[in-house]
Amino acid sequence: MIRKLRRLAKVVAKPSYVKDEFYHYPGTIPGTIIIDADAPPPEIDLIDYSPTNFIYQRVATPEECVPYLDRDSVTWVDVQGLGNQDILERVGQVFELPPLVLEDVVNVSERPKTEDFEDQLLFIARMVVPKETGCGFYSEQVSLILGKHYLLTIQEEPEHDCFEGVRMRIEKAKGIIRRQGADYLAYALLDAIVDGFFPVLERYGEELEEIEEEVIVQPTRQTLQKIYQVRRELLQLRRAIWPLRDAINALIRDRSELISKDVQIYLRDCYDHAVQVMDMVETYRELASGLMDVYLSAVSNKMNEVMKLLTVVSSIFIPLTFIAGIYGMNFNTEKSPYNMPELNWYWGYPICLGVMGAIAFTLLFLFWKRGWLENSSMIKRD
Repeated sequence: MIRKLRRLAKVVAKPSYVKDEFYHYPGTIPGTIIIDADAPPPEIDLIDYSPTNFIYQRVATPEECVPYLDRDSVTWVDVQGLGNQDILERVGQVFELPPLVLEDVVNVSERPKTEDFEDQLLFIARMVVPKETGCGFYSEQVSLILGKHYLLTIQEEPEHDCFEGVRMRIEKAKGIIRRQGADYLAYALLDAIVDGFFPVLERYGEELEEIEEEVIVQPTRQTLQKIYQVRRELLQLRRAIWPLRDAINALIRDRSELISKDVQIYLRDCYDHAVQVMDMVETYRELASGLMDVYLSAVSNKMNEVMKLLTVVSSIFIPLTFIAGIYGMNFNTEKSPYNMPELNWYWGYPICLGVMGAIAFTLLFLFWKRGWLENSSMIKRD
């Protein structure tokens, strides 16, 4: 049974959010950038703000950001897309990124982590955004490079991110974000990344409830595929949130000079949210594993019900077949009075049918009294 279920699970299609990871060829020079052929071209958005001023513009080249980097205001440069190596290298030159840092932010198979340099702080995370309909999510790597008065973010794609709420808070001057520095902006984006897991997990909670009801009422092969699909996607979420939680904890523990003590307090709240997400992912993974056990039990119980019904039918017809077999031998009564004299009775045939019917109803009554007929009528076809 287990082997059959594993073979059946192999037909589950590869989730659309899972991308083929690529790695450097052994012996490649450190700092080498690998550009995915399907990556979209970069789009660069610049947001510069202070308590009294706000500037937003789409810049064509990274060099246009240089005048804003020396100001006392906070400058947020958001690069969306990794499809142009020349622009990415120029971004690295403008922000004076070491080659290994540029390699980490461009090669999107990196594990979430944090690294502290002399005047910059690198943070790599994996961001998830729920799909428009149904269960599932988009996943992409996002890198944050924090400077004294600026924050550089590099995303895989321009289509999906969870930063729109932060952009609106900056534009509308809501909260304290306009009165804080670049470190608070980095916290706000990290908090948005962590909170982006909650709507995704909410959908998986609803999906697990539907699967649970389906498993109990009428499990099918499609039910098994749904369970495996959810388990695989929850595993992807676990791989994203587990190192992200550790990276946020490293920010709190190491206490970089670029992060003020006030922002450290906010990071603790962000860490608590990451722990909560981790707990939810683990809980849902256990529920999915439990649904697999329930599915196996339901299939086994269904098979037992079928076998019980077939056994009841066979038990009823066995004595009837026995009687019909005896009277089907047709011994000649003229040779001996012991050779089935009932064949010559006037009421022999009705009496035989009556005896067979009485035996069948007696067996049905006995099976019903013992409770062997319960749930047999509830068996449904797939």
